[in-house]
Amino acid sequence: MLAGCGGNNNTAATATNSEATAGANNKPAATTSAEPVTLRIAWWGGDTRHSYTQQVIDMYEEQNPNVTIEPEYASFDDYWKKLAPQAAANRLPDIVQMDISYINQYGTNGQLEDMGAYLNKSIQVGDVNENVLATGKIDSKQYGIPLGVNVLGFQYDPALLKKAGVDSIPENWTWDDYKEIALKSKDAGLYIDTSMAADVFFNYYLRTKGVSLYNTDGSALGYEDDAMFSDFFGMLSDLIVKGAVPSQDKLSQNKGVIEETDVVKGTGIGVWQWSNQYVALQIAVNRPMALAQMPGPDMEKGLYMQPSMYWSITANSKAKEEAAKFIDFWINNAEANKLIKGERGVPISSKIKESLSTELTDSGKQVFQFVADMEPKTSPMSPPVGSPEVVALLTDLAEQMNFGQIKPDAAAARFRKEANEILANR
Repeated sequence: MLAGCGGNNNTAATATNSEATAGANNKPAATTSAEPVTLRIAWWGGDTRHSYTQQVIDMYEEQNPNVTIEPEYASFDDYWKKLAPQAAANRLPDIVQMDISYINQYGTNGQLEDMGAYLNKSIQVGDVNENVLATGKIDSKQYGIPLGVNVLGFQYDPALLKKAGVDSIPENWTWDDYKEIALKSKDAGLYIDTSMAADVFFNYYLRTKGVSLYNTDGSALGYEDDAMFSDFFGMLSDLIVKGAVPSQDKLSQNKGVIEETDVVKGTGIGVWQWSNQYVALQIAVNRPMALAQMPGPDMEKGLYMQPSMYWSITANSKAKEEAAKFIDFWINNAEANKLIKGERGVPISSKIKESLSTELTDSGKQVFQFVADMEPKTSPMSPPVGSPEVVALLTDLAEQMNFGQIKPDAAAARFRKEANEILANR
């Protein structure tokens, strides 16, 4: 899908310690040059993310009057469709938002800059947990800076849950509890959720069984028993058949836009997603919401802290130093983070987390507390390996199962054969 491309070989100037300190203290940072600089920056997300990201850009431009930043954004699905041809044409934006499913491919294809030389120079990361920072590394090259960390959970409307005859989500609920609540929701004329992202939640399910979606080097699938595949996806497709979850036709119309989900419209109880997405959901819903941990058994084995996403500098950028300065501003500027409020994940800087403690909205405080509560229950994250092609294959098979076009057992066998072929040829 992606063509390799060469990097720009201009040597980047390095910010001085005084410049970095000024940025951290929210004073206008010294610019690298009086010459005008134009940066293109691309991200995915909903209306809330677009709005505050533009405000942060405006703040940066005000403090750096020689810099003009051109934004490009889309929904998650459309974002990657736009990025691929730009990569093939060696015309990627200077800064791109990267997902853990794609950073490996873009990085190893030579399309992302190794940002190691900028760390603790242009980009201050002295108070960032090394394990968090390391998630942006591939073969010792820092291809991305995590924007935050988050955990999976169920984000729901407690009032609609009670309308379904359920007072609260059990503290240590199981998949059987989930199915029981889903059917009660259906009887009350509500959907329980909008299904689950196939690769993310199947990987969680596998981890509760002591395995994972990929093996340690990403050369093959990481589980041997296809009954796990059949059990998990059979459960999801069965809930669609029973009317507890919207049909695949309806799900396909959403395209990942939170404002279009049933919970926002009041016809669904909740959604399964990362904790960093909760703030935008709360704003879109504009009703009291709550977060529940993932179902078990063995939730602790399955749960992990994951970078929400990354900022990456592209190899074709002609303004890498300025791109690095903007990323530092995003991570370490307290005033900018008062606008961001953890929507892209709980910040990686310990100083920023502390500075935001009194600035968060109620929903932001809920997220920070939820992540803090879940952190002791998490296991180490599986290696960020795999392939967008495998994710696309699994997503397609999940949709076919939801449409009733293929049975889970047949899908499990096909996934194993085709996914292993993809991974073996990476």
